[in-house]
Amino acid sequence: MIDLQSSRQLLSEEQFVARLKKIGEEKYHDKHPFHARMHEGLLSKDEMQRWIANRFYYQKCLPIKDGIVLSKLPQRADRIKWRERIVDHDGRAEDDGGIHAWLKFAEAAGISRNELLDGKHFLPGVIFAVDAYVNYCRNNEWWLAVASSLTEVFAPTLVSYRIEVIERHYHWIDKDGLTYFRNRLSQAPRDSEHGLSIVLAAANTLEKQLQALKAVEFKCDVLWSMLDAIQGNECASKVVR
Repeated sequence: MIDLQSSRQLLSEEQFVARLKKIGEEKYHDKHPFHARMHEGLLSKDEMQRWIANRFYYQKCLPIKDGIVLSKLPQRADRIKWRERIVDHDGRAEDDGGIHAWLKFAEAAGISRNELLDGKHFLPGVIFAVDAYVNYCRNNEWWLAVASSLTEVFAPTLVSYRIEVIERHYHWIDKDGLTYFRNRLSQAPRDSEHGLSIVLAAANTLEKQLQALKAVEFKCDVLWSMLDAIQGNECASKVVR
């Protein structure tokens, strides 16, 4: 957790990044019991499919969130770079981009594309958490919206491990469906570097730096709450009948 009383001086870049990484060590959703079970290969097929189906709601809302952030960014150079995020997820055509890649991942796991697009398996807790994230970006200052995306600093390690875990433990998922994760190995570091540069420039007081770190904590809470909802839905019907 952030110690608000530790120092009233502006944090150096190294100090800010150190605090950012500490949040990841303590609160990033790879520590959640559901992910721990996933990484150990202990999820049932129904549980894994439930995660894939519900995570799609997050994926489909990312370009909406990024469009909101894009509309707020004051610098043209930053808007040009930020647009890449929207293209990464929405693609340039129907059969391109991260949303399409997640649909292919779902199909590789035996989930109907139409069921995913219809949203029939989205849990209320997941919808609530993701909508809270989109609204946070809509209702807060642009640099705080950017700061909330800095969980991407932690993402590449988890994504790389997730590929390994799925290939090792979940053999019923077609490996050809893992394109989404492979693409994120290069996209997430690029995005986190840009986002971090924006926040470091905009958060020019200690108060703003601490607010930015709180934004990252909020995003971690969003991701954690999604998993709480997915894990807690033990009485849910199966995704595939």
